[in-house]
Amino acid sequence: MINKLLKRNTETVIGDLDRLSLVRDGIIPSHIAIIMDGNGRWAKKRSLPRVAGHHEGMKTVRKITRLANNLGVDVLTLYAFSTENWKRPKMEVDFLMRLPEEFLSTFLPELVAENVKVEMMGDHTNLPAHTLKAISKAKEATKDNTGLILNFALNYGSRSEIVDSVKELAAQVAAGTLDPEDITEEHISSGLMTKSLPEPDLLIRTSGEVRLSNFMLWQLAYTEFWFTDTLWPDFNEDSLIDAVENYQKRNRRFGGLKGEEAQ
Repeated sequence: MINKLLKRNTETVIGDLDRLSLVRDGIIPSHIAIIMDGNGRWAKKRSLPRVAGHHEGMKTVRKITRLANNLGVDVLTLYAFSTENWKRPKMEVDFLMRLPEEFLSTFLPELVAENVKVEMMGDHTNLPAHTLKAISKAKEATKDNTGLILNFALNYGSRSEIVDSVKELAAQVAAGTLDPEDITEEHISSGLMTKSLPEPDLLIRTSGEVRLSNFMLWQLAYTEFWFTDTLWPDFNEDSLIDAVENYQKRNRRFGGLKGEEAQ
């Protein structure tokens, strides 16, 4: 069982080293994106308030970040708060806005030591000052790190992101600096918040839900999807290894016939 990560200096020790070694020998997804779902249901099953599930889910973020870094993943994008999540009860929203501050205040020294770089994508509008301050502090402290990019999608919505990219192109057309006939997919991509990142190779969604929920709709065009009934607070190192092992068995054709003969 890969159920424990122990820190010894700068190396991560994992229980099932043979399994980990086999996974490392395969193709590791460069960019893993995760829709972290099921915190509220985890808490409800235990007769706890929903915020208890979010707090427990924060611990999972720490474990999965460590293992992703250990595996050699380049980018880990975590859907932390969507533009639609403002509809939730105020007490829950306020708690979620405090989590980045709590998480980064305790985990930041380790992120710095492990060469992890913190990034954030999303609309800064309406985010509390203390949330932005915590993110800004972490980004500044890790800006020179060259390892895993830990990218939080916070107050993020893919449709509005695409609309903003299109608006920018429309402005260029109106200004006469861009011909509509010259617009390509690359123009759209360059206006997205992920323009400096590779597109996700693997998307993971927890809790049994099978939908994208307005997450990276453009970027996920050729991403491999992996869904699990496991609730996010129960998602552990074994779960991530399961997802990566499944990914390594996929035949990624990108619309072609890689490894197959045309009929």
